[in-house]
Amino acid sequence: MASLAKSKVGSSRMKTFYAILIPVLVLFVAFNTYPLITGFFYSFTDSKGYGAFNMVGLLNYADLFTDTRVLNSYLFTFKVAVVATILTNVISLMLAMALSSKVKFKSALRGLFFVPQILGALVVGYVFQFLFTWLIPAFFNTDYTILGDPTWAWIAIVVVLVWQSCAQTTIIYITGLSSVPEDVYEAGALDGAKGWNKFRYITLPLIMPSITTNMVLVMKNMLMVFDQIVAMTSGGPSQSTESISYLIYNNGLSGGQFGFQCANAVIFFILIAAISIIQTRFLNSREEQL
Repeated sequence: MASLAKSKVGSSRMKTFYAILIPVLVLFVAFNTYPLITGFFYSFTDSKGYGAFNMVGLLNYADLFTDTRVLNSYLFTFKVAVVATILTNVISLMLAMALSSKVKFKSALRGLFFVPQILGALVVGYVFQFLFTWLIPAFFNTDYTILGDPTWAWIAIVVVLVWQSCAQTTIIYITGLSSVPEDVYEAGALDGAKGWNKFRYITLPLIMPSITTNMVLVMKNMLMVFDQIVAMTSGGPSQSTESISYLIYNNGLSGGQFGFQCANAVIFFILIAAISIIQTRFLNSREEQL
């Protein structure tokens, strides 16, 4: 009787697991796997996104490497991603260390610094677009706006990305810092570890898992920058701030380059996956060395 009861309980539990798993799996395949496979198929066609199309083989992939606009979008995206990732992690780590120290209103400050993460990227983009276009020029009594400068508009994009990304990154660093045992610092103090040496030889090695997580996540998010471009510059001026995601969206859906931009999306997906793997392996190796 006991074994029969256990069998019924086990069977009921498995039915519950399947009842939870199957709907999620169906949604994942419908909204992730199927579009991915469909996009991969269209990357071998000259489809405009509607009507008839022809198979063109690897022509779209070959053309990607000779299209100046595509190459410029990759250069812009990687420039922004590298600079924004470094700044976000450096600033977030400094904020986390400050918010982990013995300061007044520590909980309130942590909540305040997390506010940018709650706001939508488009909303933030439009607010900063207004600041850069109207308020700042009016304050300095000038007609110059950084968003209208093809040479420096990318700096404004980086400022917005870093401002919003620091929120979540700081929380992860705070979590990492809070996991460092206090007795480790006490032992280090007895050995004379203070200031930079304390950070370099005690704090840094122990929070390397947090650094790895943040570096990979932030780089991935920066490479996929889209909302801020839409809200602030729409790829301008003179296509100087066209990110890869924005170019794929804009030219793929309304520019008659659906098949071509599907090929661009496939290459972009492979690059992001490769960069994430390389980052993870390199940073994991640094964890072991430290």
